[in-house]
Amino acid sequence: MAIDGGNAAILRLAVPVPLRRLFDYLPPAGVEPASLVPGQRLWVPFGGRKLVAVLVDVVAESPHARLKPALAQIDSVPLFDARSRAFLHWAADYYQAPPGELYAAALPAALRKGKPADHWAEQWLQLTTEGKGLPDTALARAPKQQALLQLLLQRGRESRTQLKVLGHSTAVIRALGERGLVDWTAGPTVPPPVIDDNTEAAAPPQLNEEQQQVLEAIPAEGFSASLLEGTTGSGKTEVYLRLMARVLAAGRQALLMVPEIGLTPQTLRRIAARFPEHNIAALHSGLAEGERAQAWLSAAMGTADIVIGTRSAILTPLPRLGAVIIDEEHDGSFKQQDGVRYSARDLSLVLGRNAGVPVLLGSATPSLESLHNALSGRYQHLRLRNRAGNARPPQISVVPTLGQPLEEGFAPQVLRHIGDTLARGEQVLVFINRRGFAPALTCDDCGWLADCPHCSSKLTMHRRSRQLRCHHCDYRRPLVESCPQCHSRSLSALGGGTERSEELLARRFADFPVIRVDRDTTASKQALDRLLAPARDGEPCLLLGTQMLAKGHHLPRVTLVVIQDADGGLFSADFRAPERTGQLLEQVAGRAGRGDLAGRVLVQSRFPEHPLLQLLLERGYGPFARQLLQDRATAQLPPLRAMALVRAECEEPRWAEEFLQQARAQMQTLAPPSPELAYLGPVPALLERKSGRFRFYLQITADKRGVLQPLLARFCQWAEGNKNRRLRWAVDMDAQELA
Repeated sequence: MAIDGGNAAILRLAVPVPLRRLFDYLPPAGVEPASLVPGQRLWVPFGGRKLVAVLVDVVAESPHARLKPALAQIDSVPLFDARSRAFLHWAADYYQAPPGELYAAALPAALRKGKPADHWAEQWLQLTTEGKGLPDTALARAPKQQALLQLLLQRGRESRTQLKVLGHSTAVIRALGERGLVDWTAGPTVPPPVIDDNTEAAAPPQLNEEQQQVLEAIPAEGFSASLLEGTTGSGKTEVYLRLMARVLAAGRQALLMVPEIGLTPQTLRRIAARFPEHNIAALHSGLAEGERAQAWLSAAMGTADIVIGTRSAILTPLPRLGAVIIDEEHDGSFKQQDGVRYSARDLSLVLGRNAGVPVLLGSATPSLESLHNALSGRYQHLRLRNRAGNARPPQISVVPTLGQPLEEGFAPQVLRHIGDTLARGEQVLVFINRRGFAPALTCDDCGWLADCPHCSSKLTMHRRSRQLRCHHCDYRRPLVESCPQCHSRSLSALGGGTERSEELLARRFADFPVIRVDRDTTASKQALDRLLAPARDGEPCLLLGTQMLAKGHHLPRVTLVVIQDADGGLFSADFRAPERTGQLLEQVAGRAGRGDLAGRVLVQSRFPEHPLLQLLLERGYGPFARQLLQDRATAQLPPLRAMALVRAECEEPRWAEEFLQQARAQMQTLAPPSPELAYLGPVPALLERKSGRFRFYLQITADKRGVLQPLLARFCQWAEGNKNRRLRWAVDMDAQELA
């Protein structure tokens, strides 16, 4: 279809539907085509629904004969600039994702629902040219005007909302306006960072020699990829802050990504204290809908100087981007596990290359992918081998538990060490990677086990809430008093979780607070920050929790770390499990002795002679990871080979398995198995049934990623013709989970 006339146009739109293509529409009635610019949102009709789509291009011709008009234009200015659009389309091609769904993933919920961007427009007070030229004491006879003038000289501008919070009256603002010293401008709100009395001092500490060398090695201009491998407590965060300062001095934006929402408040406080004159935007799912929209717009319109976010922040447009920093780059939460299955860590390299800016990946326990890239020369490999300040590496000891009399999972000598540490006025951290009271409930008489009716898993016992819960699908039922099979009342809780350990530790050490940190205790906003406040204040206490405690927390009074069970990932069917176990143990151990006091780590294990455990505890994560790389090379597994999974799930397992068998046959006609390309499956997922659906996957590995992309694209074309609406399928490029 061709359009005649100088003002006519065809709109090519990314519509949020599971189809891997763009859709053509006519302009909305009454809207001048000249006002339609790529990057804007429009309302469009689609299959009887009304959806928010993003304009990608305006073209003169369409291959389709009959086109519908779009319903309405939402934005007067584009939300996505040309670079961010190119980036999102690259990601859609690489991950075999529908472009409309990727745009939807990039937008915060409020904008995804079609709310206008100017709904959150804020009035900002700024100095005029004349106001900027005044000396600090120009209005000394009008102290309230002088105070506001001083604030604007320091901050550059301030929002009407924040001016009210700070107590600057309308009369004072009007008086400065009448003098021609200030005026108003519109723009999105940047929520003010929260700074409390415990915030670290803003004055930067002196860099040690290692930190200075690392900072100087990061190029100031152009794209570069660097892996910063720094032992826990070595001062990686200070390197991040210095790199940010360099970026801000050049008038650019800095993006810092963290793996968990719980780390955002403490990171935000530290950065706000260091850079009080700069606008900071936080992007994560814990924000209210309006707050997140405001922060997103601040980042996308360039008014936020520093953007701190979790995984989805990588998709946010950043027009002044100057550097990307990924903290704890090894963390699995950077990989999206449903919908568009992108890796924020991997996309950071593409974003940095497109923008021509440095990318810094930091971790004490680098992923094998990043370590392989560094060892092969693709990344610059930077190291911080020593802890900052006076802190020393902790002493690590293994406590064998096989055949030992344990009290709720704790060896007697471990409980003694906990008591001695608390008695000295110090803090203890106990790591247990299972929440709830016990991971299983069984009948002693007939052997019944409390299974989830929807998943291939046991129900976890939560005694405090008197519930049995599935930690995979969140199914819940009341705690039973008798066996539903034989009606016996002889029920036993098998294994231990954080609730069970909390009861023991609170009973044994009643004079000290026991702070449990897991998903159950941190469900509310800012809960983690509040829970950790006593520990940050330095009072003697006992911290007990899951891997939420292992990441990024600086608690200098923790001198003893107890790892209750080190064996969980050493015998898993998932080939990535040993890597994750090593990272987790090293990260948890790194919480000990981060201040002036010496630290100690006690690791309980039924298999203390396991060679990988011995290697990790005796020589550290570096040699451990390099041994795993050798094992992966022998087995021809990632990161030595590229891997993609084609996943299928259905309530009827036969249909999912047959779908993948047909998919394999289709792909093998295009690319037969060879030494460079291998197929495995279909095979059941490690957690075969979840939420009532049986799950299978087909694994494809290749020497080069370029071999996989055309193969997966052809599969998607074939699979989109699948008529079984009860079956779901997905492509998972660079898959991280087999469960």
